[in-house]
Amino acid sequence: MVGRVPTAGCRWRGWGVMLAPESEEADSFETRQQQRAIEVVRRSRFSAQTICLLILTVLAVFYTLYFAAAIILPIVLALVANLLLSTPMRLLHARLKLPKTLAALTLILCLFGVIGAIGTAISVPAAGWISRAPQTMAAIQAHMAVLRGPLRMIQAANERIDSFLAVVSGRGSGGGHAALLASSAPSGQGGLGMFGSSVLLGTRAFVGQLFTMMLMLFFLLAQGDSLLRRFVEIMPTFADKRRAVQIAYQIERNVSLYLTTITIINVLVGLANMLQCWVFGLPNPLLWGVLAFLLNYIPIIGPLTGIAIYFVVSLFVFPSMLQALLPPMVYLCIHLMEGETITPMVLARRFTLNPVLVMGSLMFWDWLWGVWGAFLSVPMLAVFKIICDHVEVLTPIGHVVGGPTRGPKSRPAAALPETSHEAD
Repeated sequence: MVGRVPTAGCRWRGWGVMLAPESEEADSFETRQQQRAIEVVRRSRFSAQTICLLILTVLAVFYTLYFAAAIILPIVLALVANLLLSTPMRLLHARLKLPKTLAALTLILCLFGVIGAIGTAISVPAAGWISRAPQTMAAIQAHMAVLRGPLRMIQAANERIDSFLAVVSGRGSGGGHAALLASSAPSGQGGLGMFGSSVLLGTRAFVGQLFTMMLMLFFLLAQGDSLLRRFVEIMPTFADKRRAVQIAYQIERNVSLYLTTITIINVLVGLANMLQCWVFGLPNPLLWGVLAFLLNYIPIIGPLTGIAIYFVVSLFVFPSMLQALLPPMVYLCIHLMEGETITPMVLARRFTLNPVLVMGSLMFWDWLWGVWGAFLSVPMLAVFKIICDHVEVLTPIGHVVGGPTRGPKSRPAAALPETSHEAD
């Protein structure tokens, strides 16, 4: 999802993101932002007390996001979905003259239909694969017999290292710990029971959060403009009002453009993978196409997970290792073609994110909120970048969050007159 357009020198599309069109405007915008950032840094003087208070505030926010995830996560998902559906909402209300409430209800019903169709396409075939899990594992173990010898060597070396460390630390042999782990491992029926209970609890939590998100999304679509208008009205000065409107417009424009474009691209990726599964003879090609579509929203980790799943399924279906490598290799080629050619052509250079921060944001939000956090990592980083670009005090942070520029027009010489003068 979401942050998967490569910058220069990056082979995986998850290492950067670009969200808008005009290259010359992007160059001038980058120069202006760099000049503003330098001026803010020159004027800023933070005391140790201010820095400590800022750190404590950030930690308090993160603790709140973690412990209140059951409440905050559906709201954040509703906000992102509102950005994605803002264009269809405007079309239904302005062009087709539907009342906002009716237009919002129509979009909610359509969204429920899409989620239901995806759930049906995944749940029914997935249940069949889960029921065949014992046979699947036996077939995979038979294919992986060639790796059994090296794996045993690695396991023996690991045991020797553990024994050596146990002797050095004076704890004796590590066999007792291994026996304890072996005895605590769940057996067949117990493991399946625990798995079923966890799936049931996860389904209940998912349905509850989905209902909360849809309810919040309905009110955002129906009354979101009036809420923004009320917020702008309480701004003390006209400059503050204009800045608030600009921030809201940029967030809606850039993030909705990014999400819409990536959704269309992900649909094409899912169709391509469904077609290749049908050509190679993998059962349930619709399941694997939908899975590729969903995993493509998660930068870096999603496609890697999809390749691994395709490889495991191919081991069960095909008789030889070489045949089992074909579907994951085609998956990789589709992903590279999409990330290196299609997405860079569709999304231009106007809005870039630092690839290091994209990866850091992915890891952090995945740890904080799980899969939903990984999906939201890039949109939230993009929103943070837009806010920083329009708030003068945060301009240096926005400049750091911005991605590397490319080409001679993007060089920051204009923003560093003293350095350029000394170089001359």
